[in-house]
Amino acid sequence: MATFTTPQTPEPIPLELADSGRARRRGLLGRDGIEGALLLTPASSVHTFGMRFAIDVAYLDANARVRAVRTMRPGRVGLTRPWVRSVLEAEAGALERWGVRRGVRLSIRADDVTPEAR
Repeated sequence: MATFTTPQTPEPIPLELADSGRARRRGLLGRDGIEGALLLTPASSVHTFGMRFAIDVAYLDANARVRAVRTMRPGRVGLTRPWVRSVLEAEAGALERWGVRRGVRLSIRADDVTPEAR
């Protein structure tokens, strides 16, 4: 299981990884919500066509530092951001509660190994 933390989160937050083309295309489509967040990697933009709920989107650089955060309602297209390497998606309002904002670096752990150690 993957998780992530920020300086403001006392407990790790569950994280689903969408690191294949198929998983990235599916994303959160067809769901009524998500517990935790979804990390699309590599990715530099997202859309919310076919979504059933509004989402928060954090655009991350290669060091997992948040470069921008947006809330997107269903039926929207996000701008492509060339400096982005990954996109974090969660239910609207969740990223603010977790302290995910511009400039924050996320600590991501997958299978008890940090991505930098792979």
